[in-house]
Amino acid sequence: MDFQILISNLTNPTLLFFALGTFAVIVKSDLEIPESISKFISLYLLFSIGFKGGQELAHSGFTAEIIYSLIFGVLIASVIPLYTFFILKRKMSISDAGAVAAAYGSVSAVTFVAAVSFLESQKIVFGGHMVAVMALMESPAIIMGIILMMKFDTDTRSKGKLTQTIKHSFTNGSVLMIIGSLIIGLIADTKQAEGIKPFTTDIFKGFLAIFLLEMGMVTARRFSSFRIYGWFATAFAIVIPMVNGCIVAALSGLFVHDIGNRFIFAILAASASYIAVPAAMRFAAPKSDPGLYIPMALGITFPFNITIGMPLYYLIVNYI
Repeated sequence: MDFQILISNLTNPTLLFFALGTFAVIVKSDLEIPESISKFISLYLLFSIGFKGGQELAHSGFTAEIIYSLIFGVLIASVIPLYTFFILKRKMSISDAGAVAAAYGSVSAVTFVAAVSFLESQKIVFGGHMVAVMALMESPAIIMGIILMMKFDTDTRSKGKLTQTIKHSFTNGSVLMIIGSLIIGLIADTKQAEGIKPFTTDIFKGFLAIFLLEMGMVTARRFSSFRIYGWFATAFAIVIPMVNGCIVAALSGLFVHDIGNRFIFAILAASASYIAVPAAMRFAAPKSDPGLYIPMALGITFPFNITIGMPLYYLIVNYI
């Protein structure tokens, strides 16, 4: 049964399209998705998952478990960059260590979407409030990373920019889209919302497949610049997310009880941001190298999570 879950995940069409995108770059194909279409699909995915989450949250209402979940999510996003920064700065500059720590404390919306698809394939439901948890976990990690850089790098250019960084972390396009869609889904009339259900549900997996095709191509193009950082970055991009995911998968039972919600917590803790964090770090920490943390998050951690990580975290939440 456990082996079947792994095989099912590896043969998921969306993952296979990711592999196709990687292969296209390796063989130097002229396959390309226009940037405008790629941006539209990414916005669509954020809109769809946010809106559906808001609708589910409206039906479930606010409970003590939901409040505990939101607090737990923010705590995870704050603690992960705090401890990973001190591991990273042994081998990297302060700016790079802070940026990588922020990326791994923050979350990947695309990994979240893939996790939702995984749960659907297992016919397991999750709470709509987990979308709100994901949205809230973006900013604390970014803020924590900047604070650490400000404290340990006396020459950092991010000094005095914490206020602007906080504002940017909440107004970043991906964060704003998912929070905004969540709120709209929460307050929208249920009958009226049914009118756009075919758009938010029926075509979702098709758009996800095309988006992951693009992600595969982006990963292959950027991976070459990552290799100069050696084994340490590679090991970190696999081991740390796996440790984070496994620990949260086990501890989440103290805060939530549903298997689906616990699995989502695990994948959020294990994921790394390659959209919101790079956008924030370009402004707040220009000395940090995106050729390091983007390939780490997108080229290693993301494929690991959607192939091996998800079945692993799923087993833990089922047996612990």
